[in-house]
Amino acid sequence: MPSGIKITETPRDGFQALSQFIPTQQKVDYINRVLHCGFDTVEVGSFVSPRAIPQMADTGKILNALDLTSVQSKIAVLTATVKGAKIACQYEKVDKIFYPFSLSETFLLKNIKQTVRQAEQTIDEIINLSKKHRKEVVVYYSWGFGDPYGDPWSVEMLVKSVKVMASKGLNYFPLSDIAGEVSCETISSVFKTLFSTFPNLDFGFHLHALPKERLAKIEAAFNAGVRNFDSVIGGMGGCPMTGKELVANIDTQLLIDFLEEKNANTGVDKRCVEEAGMFLSTIV
Repeated sequence: MPSGIKITETPRDGFQALSQFIPTQQKVDYINRVLHCGFDTVEVGSFVSPRAIPQMADTGKILNALDLTSVQSKIAVLTATVKGAKIACQYEKVDKIFYPFSLSETFLLKNIKQTVRQAEQTIDEIINLSKKHRKEVVVYYSWGFGDPYGDPWSVEMLVKSVKVMASKGLNYFPLSDIAGEVSCETISSVFKTLFSTFPNLDFGFHLHALPKERLAKIEAAFNAGVRNFDSVIGGMGGCPMTGKELVANIDTQLLIDFLEEKNANTGVDKRCVEEAGMFLSTIV
């Protein structure tokens, strides 16, 4: 079971659901601040269809403008296509490529227009590309705790899928609850099963939740062994493909306060996070 805390700060997930386009330079100025806060990884954007997610159309320009002087954080981008992965691999600054997988075929068709089988084939191609360019592939399990569309889902199916993904050489799998509907009991049960079944793999938590439920759900994951969390400064964002856009992300400040109460070292500079948050409030 992992011991050290790792936080992935994801401006991408914060910005993507905003209807008003944030000018590229403002995004760059903000992300450059975030990069000096000490996060393990910063997800700066995505290479997806600009028609579907227009807020991410300038990800390439953002990458080119980032100042990585004295920055230790790894840089991540999200893509759901081989074309997007090819673009991501052209950028030396990119360390990780995130892929939004799901056991829910309905969600995959709604979100990325792929069946489960097509998504698995896409992942294989992205892995092959990434090996050539020395990028790390991270497969996210959207709806990692159940299925809201009536498609088949069980912990046994999840375990079987993780075995397949691990056989491809992947070793870290974040689970998402992007509608904020999963119970603390389910969070605990699923993570305990995964950690006990795969002692050599690692699992993370990408949570969307209502404000009154966030702390309890963070604690359920932490007590089950999770030490990798995604968060967004200010807690903004939501998945625009779910109809649950207003169910936002974990607020980074809330997460850090919780972890400090648990005497868990995050390696993140709280003052830097506060200053980045103040800047963010001027542009959104």
